[in-house]
Amino acid sequence: MSDKMIPLEGESQKKRVCYFFDSDIGGFHYGPGHPMKPTRIRMCHSLVMNYGLYKKMEIFRAKPATKREMTQFHSDEYVEFLSRITPSNMNSHVKEQHKYNVGDDCPVFDGLFEYCSISAGGSMEGAARLSRDKCDIAVNWAGGLHHAKKSEASGFCYVNDIVLGILELLRRVQLQYHNRVLYIDIDVHHGDGVEEAFYTTDRVMTVSFHKYGEYFPGTGELRDVGVMKGKYYALNFPLRDGISDENYKSVFEPVIQQVMESYDPSAIVLQCGTDSLSGDKLGCLNLSMRGHANCVKFVKSFNKPLLLLGGGGYTMRNVSRAWAYETGLAAGVELGPEIPVNEYYEYFGPDYELDVKSSNTEDLNSRAYLDRVKRIVLENLRHAGGPPSVQMSDIPSLPIDEELDDPGMNEDFENPNERRPMRLLDSRRQADGELSDSDDEGEGGRRDHGHYRDQDDEPNGTHKFGLGGGILNTTSMATHGAGPSGHTTAVRILKSNNPDTMDIDSPEMSTDSGPVSPSAAPSETVDPTNARSTPEAMDTDAAKKSSAEDPPKSDAPAANSAEEKMAVDSTPATPAS
Repeated sequence: MSDKMIPLEGESQKKRVCYFFDSDIGGFHYGPGHPMKPTRIRMCHSLVMNYGLYKKMEIFRAKPATKREMTQFHSDEYVEFLSRITPSNMNSHVKEQHKYNVGDDCPVFDGLFEYCSISAGGSMEGAARLSRDKCDIAVNWAGGLHHAKKSEASGFCYVNDIVLGILELLRRVQLQYHNRVLYIDIDVHHGDGVEEAFYTTDRVMTVSFHKYGEYFPGTGELRDVGVMKGKYYALNFPLRDGISDENYKSVFEPVIQQVMESYDPSAIVLQCGTDSLSGDKLGCLNLSMRGHANCVKFVKSFNKPLLLLGGGGYTMRNVSRAWAYETGLAAGVELGPEIPVNEYYEYFGPDYELDVKSSNTEDLNSRAYLDRVKRIVLENLRHAGGPPSVQMSDIPSLPIDEELDDPGMNEDFENPNERRPMRLLDSRRQADGELSDSDDEGEGGRRDHGHYRDQDDEPNGTHKFGLGGGILNTTSMATHGAGPSGHTTAVRILKSNNPDTMDIDSPEMSTDSGPVSPSAAPSETVDPTNARSTPEAMDTDAAKKSSAEDPPKSDAPAANSAEEKMAVDSTPATPAS
């Protein structure tokens, strides 16, 4: 085998890997100076292809998610707004932009809805293939947008592809479905949107390792453990700045090991946000590439159906390195250190190595702090008891449509006499500054978290949107301890006298005071296996190959009542004082 790929030791069985990539994804641009750059996914794909990983897995172009599919979680009005809003008409929808938190962190840009459709489509189709045993691991680096809410954009995220993918895993198809799904989040930011969606159910357990404090989104406190049937099925491990590989491993592996033994999920979704890497311009942790990838390797070792998703990550050369390396781990190989010549080769200089090293940043996570938090998290897990049972009533299987054969999905078969859309042409070139990292990120030094907002500062009063506490603002104005934003319809449950603060190092710290809802607690959760839906055949353009048995992806109609959705609107939240 080439020295580019070294087989992993101890691999007992080769995994069937489905990798999703849409060439259009790199053509979208959030706007000048915005740290979220979809080009990072195309940079990763270039590494994947030039390392030769296409020989180890199947590569697919998923069918973009439809509006009807998105409304399995998101509200009809919000999805309709996303499909309608454009830079040319945004001035006519000022009130709606404020209502749905669009602007500033989540700007309106050309092709916004298409971008969301590609991201969600890959996660939903990956989940569908896992459910139908078409693969063991599905990879969609364009997904992992964990901040999006039912009716609100947040933290660069508009559509929550993770929730849609988990709902697909839970959905009953041909008498098969996953009765319990484990969601793990290793992004530097708390996975608030996913936790909120499943906060009242025991069908999904969410586990998030994240920076907590005066840091976006301000949720994910240790005592936020879920409510009603979902009590103790939401676990949060708050971290301090600068955590090292060794310390991260010392808490990640024992917690996940215990979760697997106690909860016994039938499928796992792992959000691999790379803003937890050292040197990320919006992150504050200190993981190396291998320290981050160890989480993927460890979760893979449980031999459960696994959906790998992207997420945050704002130093593009490091994002693409990490995700390419982790794609190799999923396929059973370790990629060699020398980066092969590729489309973006010059951006990996001066060393041209597939590595992200830790810096000498101080680790503020003391051994005593980590041990104490780990003990409390495991105590919360023990309160949940064993694996929850799932009602096994006779639910009629859903009809399966035949696959659509649409060669037009493949650019190579497009009619040369037809004009191609401008977005497709734009994907062949880079926007100005798209590949330029900001001056403040460095290779592991301290980041200036206010750099982006200061750089594009406008005169007072000119900002029309945003709450002043977004992902780009880490000051005390963030929603630390205040739960959801004013736009989020949710119930905030407070059972402690002061939920905003918590001294982990204090011996009086206890979880007996009851859970605190992190951002939103939907008032009711409905078993998705009972939801009405009509599956729509997945139209997959296989870059490598595709069989006639490829599974359809659900295309559920919009629910007619709040009771038919996973997340249900309730009364507006009241921020804690």
